[in-house]
Amino acid sequence: MRLPDVLLDVPERPAPGRAEGAAGGRGEVLRPAMTDQPAAAGNAPMIGAHALIASLVGAGVDVCFMNPGTSEMHFVHSLDAVPRMRGVLGLFEGVATGAADGYARISGRPAAVLLHLGPGLGNGLANLHNARRAHTPVVCIVGAHATGHVRFDAPLQSDIEAVARTVSGWVRTSTDARDVAHDAIRAVAASLSDGGQVATLVLPADVSWGTGGVIAEPRPAPQPDPVTEPAVGMAASIVLGTSRSVLLLGGRALSERGLRAASRVGAATGTRLLAETFPARMECGAGLPTVARLPYLPEQADVQLEGTDHLILAGARSPVAFFAYPGRSGDLVPAGCSVLQLADRTQDVETALERLAALVAARTEPVLAAAAAEPAAPGPLTLQSLATAIAATLPENAIVVDEANTSGIALPAALAGAARHSLLTLTGGRLPGPRPDLRYPVTTQPPARSWIVPDSVMTPHTR
Repeated sequence: MRLPDVLLDVPERPAPGRAEGAAGGRGEVLRPAMTDQPAAAGNAPMIGAHALIASLVGAGVDVCFMNPGTSEMHFVHSLDAVPRMRGVLGLFEGVATGAADGYARISGRPAAVLLHLGPGLGNGLANLHNARRAHTPVVCIVGAHATGHVRFDAPLQSDIEAVARTVSGWVRTSTDARDVAHDAIRAVAASLSDGGQVATLVLPADVSWGTGGVIAEPRPAPQPDPVTEPAVGMAASIVLGTSRSVLLLGGRALSERGLRAASRVGAATGTRLLAETFPARMECGAGLPTVARLPYLPEQADVQLEGTDHLILAGARSPVAFFAYPGRSGDLVPAGCSVLQLADRTQDVETALERLAALVAARTEPVLAAAAAEPAAPGPLTLQSLATAIAATLPENAIVVDEANTSGIALPAALAGAARHSLLTLTGGRLPGPRPDLRYPVTTQPPARSWIVPDSVMTPHTR
């Protein structure tokens, strides 16, 4: 699967008077042509869509991937009034939702996505499912028929909230232009709660075009909950008492900070380190600790966990098989193995690992991978040669989106000594995966990131 053109093409600036994102273009920024209507000054009343967008920007949500329709045209038109909001057109809803997922995973802050009614939301569900499993903060805005039009049961009428609840931790339908900005702020806050989740705001057309909207003040971003001293102490007792323990890392434990602390624990105590099978984001490559991922296939996971007496969860869930199989348990924890939750997704797992390292590995340095990418060699294309070629040609500070699942089995080992990179995976197992917008930097530090998407066809792209 090649990277969609909407994320690869960088269009030329349109001629004066031509709206960017007009039909027929690919990957354009959605900016309607300027009108004679001035933007509202200060916090003067404005239409609902304008207040909503301005409030999102004030809360730090300044990019919106979208596949809009008629019901969302007032939202699109209001982009002119809030130039700090970047609207990015996706030619398919799954591209827009995947882009929002990936953008938020890398930027570390919520991204917005705008979809057209219930069927449009349905078309984008696969990547919203991945975002839910990744605990990605996504604000999903779904246009709806005007409230007075619902009674006609028009062809696109559906139960949007019912569809949204399958992937969202928070769902709300706005009912008044005067309240929609506050609903937007609630959605941003909800997307950052519970370790990150999809928050869906349904936006009826008349709420979008209605007057009386006022910009809402942002709320402070929630901070992760601290880990208790007893949890850290119990983990220390386990790793000091036996070398048959495993520290299973997930979430923020797979950041550089978390990996370095976990590596110190492993080096000092003999505790084995494993990463969850499909991490939302994992820092990898030369200069960082190398941590193997728990295999996808349950038979291989059984071998990797065999003999484990204690399993310590640091930002990860207790492991289970992807599917049920006749004659075997779906629980991958070995019989007789105890499970301790050091920190869950809502807690400060990085600090927890550093506190654990201070107790058991005060004088121990992390074990860092040396640069050791094997040069690519001519020969037949195999899973191993493909992985070797990716590792050998990977640019520094790249972002690798691994959609290969079973055919990417050789990739983690090959990338261990490659240039430093961030790895995103299919957290919910659904293709296609996170597809962030390539034309805008998602980090403030140079160099600009490159996106590599291993799949049946490889498409590297460098900004």
